[in-house]
This record gives sequence, structure tokens and C-alpha cells, in this order.
Amino acid sequence: MAKLPRGVGENLHFLCAELDGQLSNLEAYFEAPDTITAQKVIQRAGYSYNLWSRVQSAAQRGLSSRKPTRETQVQLHNAALVARNLDLIARMARRSLEHAEEVDRKPLLRPEAYPKVIRRVRKRIKTILPAMEARDNDMAVKIGHTKADLDTLYDRLFRACTHDMRGSKHTEDLANSLLAANEIHRIGDALQAISEAILSASIGQSVHFDRYFSLRNVLATADPGDLELKPLAETRSGSTISGLRSKDGPGDGFDAVFKDGEAGKVREERAGVKRWDSVYPGLAPRILSYQKKGDSAALLIEYLHGQTFEQVLLGESDAMLAQAETALAKTLRNVWKRTRTEEPADMASMKQLLTRLPDVCRVHPEFDIAPASIGRLQLDSFEALVHRAAARERTLIAPFSVHIHGDFNLDNVIFDAGEGKIHFIDLHRSRFMDYVQDVSVFMVSTYRLQVHDADTRRRVVQVASDVHAIAAKFARAQKDKSFEYRLALGLARSFASSTRFVFDKSHARRMMVRARFLLEAALACPPGKENRLKLPIRELFRD
Repeated sequence: MAKLPRGVGENLHFLCAELDGQLSNLEAYFEAPDTITAQKVIQRAGYSYNLWSRVQSAAQRGLSSRKPTRETQVQLHNAALVARNLDLIARMARRSLEHAEEVDRKPLLRPEAYPKVIRRVRKRIKTILPAMEARDNDMAVKIGHTKADLDTLYDRLFRACTHDMRGSKHTEDLANSLLAANEIHRIGDALQAISEAILSASIGQSVHFDRYFSLRNVLATADPGDLELKPLAETRSGSTISGLRSKDGPGDGFDAVFKDGEAGKVREERAGVKRWDSVYPGLAPRILSYQKKGDSAALLIEYLHGQTFEQVLLGESDAMLAQAETALAKTLRNVWKRTRTEEPADMASMKQLLTRLPDVCRVHPEFDIAPASIGRLQLDSFEALVHRAAARERTLIAPFSVHIHGDFNLDNVIFDAGEGKIHFIDLHRSRFMDYVQDVSVFMVSTYRLQVHDADTRRRVVQVASDVHAIAAKFARAQKDKSFEYRLALGLARSFASSTRFVFDKSHARRMMVRARFLLEAALACPPGKENRLKLPIRELFRD
């Protein structure tokens, strides 16, 4: 680990020493409550703050210097976090004493409960700098585990104080005792944040305390400290996806992908990968390890070489894009044919859209427009159009099902140019459903790209048109006569619901206009004539 800049390292050392002195007086106060001892801590408010400010300033200077390495950036960022939380501990100690001094009947404070835990806190604070310098993950974990001791102390004091409040006349003293205990309790959160900062500096990426254990568990025999994590993505549901490689390994590639998050989502991802492995082996990455702990879980997944379809569309040549489209067409045809079942499928795209409209209008309140009229022409609100389309959609379910991706965005499709193969990732929504679900999501994910140069928009139109042609050819072969009508509703749903992820007002407005056009076109089609609807795909996807 590179040495910290002098202004950071020295002031962190002084801050740890200053905090130890304040906590020593905090410990002395609880051993023998005394106003003079309390003031020794309270009156030093500016000391820890000034030292924290110096660390922050020195870290900012380091980050602003010419081309700091990623390792330096991570170190300085996390050193500043350590300093910030050390100052927070000092503040909590002062606030605890301020509440304690408001307690007239000191036995109600239960001061004897605190010294042992405060000594443990002081012991851990003395290990912060050695842990940072040595990249000692075990020492960092011990710092974080001190939170459990403070949790236990607070739970005991909370039960005692609330029990005494039921029959006591001294509720004000008990309330201040509880407030004092709460400030000591919160020191645990700050220590855990310090632990996370040290672990993050060691691993090379921000890591939560529980996430570190998820990583350690899925790796089984390897030490996370010997590995480097690089963020690859963060899903909207909160899962974090990182590339994992040995620090001493050759090249820039990854050995595996680490994904963790809410247990239900990760479990769905695991189940989705297993289903794909049974219906179409080789399309999804292999699961190398899975671990669940409490409400969170983690996966170690095979790293797939190649680029996302989004990267190909935005950055590669027309020739490579054509290769990717050819591979995608072949893969989709094979998947759809191989997994086709006679079970009808109800995409329910309008039902999906109705559940997402509140989120759309929270981001874009201007889309929440009441019905209007122009002369004798009556214009329904967008929501009214969706309700009308939902009634039509219920009569036009797909005549068969296929196994779909479920979240078929550009960045969930990997093209390996060397092998000429397509792979799918992020599979927690995979299921048997109408293939139009995937087709409409993929097409709109091309249009949603917020890159507006003429060449990129030309390629967007081409990809959307080609994917439509692939799906339309399959529909004709399967005698799926309502394909185009269901696609109109699926595209309307995806155009409208995707605006909640687009802050560019002009781009979001263009997407919403297309959604309304598609709904009006679908509703204008006479009942029973839905198979005659033809969509102007190139015009829809051209700006």
C-alpha cells in the first residue's frame, strides 16, 4: 500500500491520539461522574474538527494533483472517510456527556455499564492506523465487530430504562440516560464505517461490512485482500456487480464476477441461470459459488469475455455491429424454437405500465396531463388510453410461450466477437412468457440511449428495425397473427416506463410522444382486425 501523503497521515495520527484522550476522559467520567471531567471533553470540540478538516484538505489536494492513480484515489477517499468518522465519534462522546450531565440522579444513568465498552473502543481506535498501513483486513474486521458490543450494551440499557419509566417519577432523568446511551451506541456505526473504509482501501473498491463477508464466503479459500475488485455495474434494485481478479494476475481481464444484494433478487438470478443452463446450455454464465447470509446473498459467476451489445452499438464498426446482429438473430431463433410451448402467454404490458406510471410522473410531473379538447376533438389523458388499451390487450394473449430473458436491455446481452457467440446476463426475471416482452424491451433500450449524434441515431434505427424483422419473420413462421398489435402495446409500455430513467426532458418527451402514438394507433384499429396493424418502425425510432 502506497504511503499516505504527509498531510493526511500525520493529521490522522494526531486525530487518533486526540480522540483517545477524549475517550479516556469519557471513561473516567462514567467511572466517577463529575462535571469537571465532562467539561474536559465538551470543551475540546474544536480540536477533533480541525484535525478532520486538515485531513480533508490534504486528501482533496492529493485528489486534485495531476493524474493520481486509482489506488491513490481510493486510499485518499477512504482516509478522509476514516477521519470523518473519527470526528463523529468525538461528537457522539460530547453529546453523550451533555445528556449525562442533565441527569440529576446519577444512579439512574447506570454509569458502571460503560467503562469496559469504552476501553474496547479505545483499543480498536489504536489499531486503525496500523490496519491501514498494513492492509490488515482481519484487524479492520475486528474494528467493525466492536459495533456488536455497543449494540448489546444499548439493548440492555434500553430495556432497563424503559422498564423503570413505567413506575418512576424520574422520567426526565431516565430519558436523558437513554439519550446518553444512544450516543454511545451510535459510536458503533462510526466504527463500522471506519472498518469499511479500511477494507475498501485494501480491496480497491467501496465495500460494505456485510458485503466483505459475502465476498469472503463465496471465495472459500482465497483471501479478499489478495484480490482486486473493479465495479462493473450497479443495478436499480441495489445489487452491486464487480469484476474480480488476482492482484498479481496477468493482463487486464477478470477471473470472475462478484454479485451481491438482497437475498431474493440474488436467489432469482441463481434460479434464472440454472433454468437457462437446462434449456439452452452455454448461453448464461456458470455459477461458481453462492452464499446466503440473513437478508443478503452473493454469487460468484463466470466472467464472460466480450462486449455488451450497447458497447458494440456505440463504439464498434458497422461490420462488427452486423456480426453481433447476425449472432443475436441466430440465438433468438434457436431459443424461441427450442423452448416453445403450447401454453398461451399474457404479457399484460398495460397492467405493467399502470403500476409504473406513478414513478414516471414523479420524475416527469409534466406527463400527468388531464383530458383535453380541441374544438370537438376530445383527447384522453395518457392513463385513460392505457386503461382502454388494457381492455383490448386482455383479448389478445400470445398463442404460445417461450423462455425469455425478462430484462432484455442492450447491456444484458454480451457479444463475444472471437467466438461469434451471444451470452445473456442478469437473468433474475427469466421465465416462460410472450417473446414480444423481450423484443419490445430490447428495441426501446436502443432508442433510450442518450447519445444524439447522427451516426449513432442511424445505428439505433438500423438495430431496432433489424430486431423487429427477426421477430416478425418468426411470428409469420409460427402463424402468430397478433404479433404486431402486441408489439405496439409492448413498445408503448417500454417507451413510457423507460422515461423514469431519463432526466433529459426533450428525450423523455420524444419517448412519451411515441408511447401515446402507439396506444392511439392500437386503439384506432377495429376489434377483430388487429392482425392488419402495421407499425412504421423506422419512423418510430428515427429522431
